[in-house]
Amino acid sequence: MRGYGMTVIESAIDTLRQAAELNHLDPYREGSMLSFSDYGQVVMTGDLHGHRKNFEKLVRYCQLETTPVRHVLLHEMIHAEPESFGAADRSVELLLDAAKWKTFFPDQVHFLQSNHELAQFQRHQITKGGRSVTYDFERGVAEVLGSSDIDEAMRAIDEFIASFPLAARTPNRLFFAHSLPDANAVDEFECNCVRKPLAEQDLSEGGSVYQLVWGRRHTPALLDRLSKAYEADIFVVGHQPQESGFAVLFDRLIILASDHNHGVFLPVDCRKKYTIGQLIERIRPFVAVM
Repeated sequence: MRGYGMTVIESAIDTLRQAAELNHLDPYREGSMLSFSDYGQVVMTGDLHGHRKNFEKLVRYCQLETTPVRHVLLHEMIHAEPESFGAADRSVELLLDAAKWKTFFPDQVHFLQSNHELAQFQRHQITKGGRSVTYDFERGVAEVLGSSDIDEAMRAIDEFIASFPLAARTPNRLFFAHSLPDANAVDEFECNCVRKPLAEQDLSEGGSVYQLVWGRRHTPALLDRLSKAYEADIFVVGHQPQESGFAVLFDRLIILASDHNHGVFLPVDCRKKYTIGQLIERIRPFVAVM
């Protein structure tokens, strides 16, 4: 399909499938975990939910074209709040922006599986404000790309989402994921799910991947357990809304949000050992990026 003369929807399908292939071939990927080297920098985001302005600022900040040792982690890109009642959710535009960024910088742009992307893949209904976000997203895909061959476009989106790894870690004992499993479900959680390639059945509701991306109730005991499993001291996630941009729990867990005007991101060096206080000092607001 690649080449000149493609329609908008054909170009989008091609980009999504290229990006999915590159996710599988990511040189930092081991199973479903990204393991970065002990040099360079990782920029972790929170949920983006279609916030293209913050995404554009992130692209400007990262300057990947001149900073080849910088990596960026993206997750929860879809299911934005429509601009007006009854409008379609056009967050596929951000998903396509991110996929294209991956094709430009395949060894630097990375993704983490999230609950909203997984729900879209599973066609698992999520209701917000009385509307089905999965249905609104599909309406938005048809609106943005055109209604011709929409089924093929949705299949390409599914392939892209299914290609996402689950977590990332750096040698300085930082662990990045969209979320962590609930404390009350940790006995059923298979920690090794992040270390193996995923089959489609691994993404089914109720499994370890589902627990990882949907979990909200975290405790010090849970973090102790996951710290031993993943050789990590500090965890950085998204998933839970943060009006002020971020929160810190138990001096070991940072929760970021990137989907509003108070949104933030976190750049960290892969070699330097950090305290929780030093990481908090490194959190950057999107509004400060010109």
